[in-house]
Amino acid sequence: MAETLSRTDFGFKGQKSVYHGKVRDVYDIDDRLLVMVATDRISAFDVVLPKGIPYKGQVLNQIADYFLTATADIVPNWKVGVPDPMATVGLKCEPLKIEMIVRGYLTGSAWRDYAAGAREICGVKIPDGMRENEKFPEPILTPTTKADEGHDENISREEIIARGIVAEDIYTQVEKYALALFARGQQMAAERGLILVDTKYEFGLLDGKVILIDEIHTPDSSRYFYADGYEERFEKGEAQRQLSKEFVRQWLISNGFMGKEGQQVPEMTDEYCDEVSRRYIELYEHITGLEFHRADESALQERIFANVSECLGKLNEEK
Repeated sequence: MAETLSRTDFGFKGQKSVYHGKVRDVYDIDDRLLVMVATDRISAFDVVLPKGIPYKGQVLNQIADYFLTATADIVPNWKVGVPDPMATVGLKCEPLKIEMIVRGYLTGSAWRDYAAGAREICGVKIPDGMRENEKFPEPILTPTTKADEGHDENISREEIIARGIVAEDIYTQVEKYALALFARGQQMAAERGLILVDTKYEFGLLDGKVILIDEIHTPDSSRYFYADGYEERFEKGEAQRQLSKEFVRQWLISNGFMGKEGQQVPEMTDEYCDEVSRRYIELYEHITGLEFHRADESALQERIFANVSECLGKLNEEK
């Protein structure tokens, strides 16, 4: 199995702090810039799994770069540059304490809740009689709180505004941006023979202006079905062919793990990790139409540090 990047502890010039998230390590540079390193860690059910996935960080970073560039006409985003296949440098914004989840189809956790009897998600009413993987008449917004630790929680638009988590005018703007981004993502996916099923977006504020932050439309934040065969599989009640992290969740569920106390993560063999890696690379090539070039992973830490340091040096000169 190829070398993987499980954790970084860099010391960049001007570095104020570092935050190790589930998947990304984020460095604060002079309270002005962020360096976001996409590691090869993989999480599911809010648990970081014990082994990394080769090239996963590169896949996520490069897909996010691709879509941030392709949607910059819809909403301004945080990205300044991508100096390394696994790292993005961008503007530091004040993150909004919510995640905007847009769903085009009834699937995943929404379907599991629906099958258990729920007919409302985040204040959005879902009609009776829907089936798994059925398309909604229009995409729906089901925001969640953004938890620093533990599980995010579903929340309604009304509760977000009533609790003052986000001001109403800002939230209204974020709603419009999220739906417009999803429409563009669906259009781009359709051109590649895919269906963008659902996804999440994160936004922040910079000088009072709404900015798109983090990644978008990657397999860690999105679910894709293959368009070919969707209708036939849906009519037969069969599982959809999909490109997303859901296949990892399903593998965990089938092996008795859903992130609950006392449950044990099943063994992740090298063969399984390589298979997950192939699925991630497949999505990159399918969604972008570009060939994936595996970066040299023999000295990951040294390469990333050198490339990012050079970028930061140039940005400081331009300041």
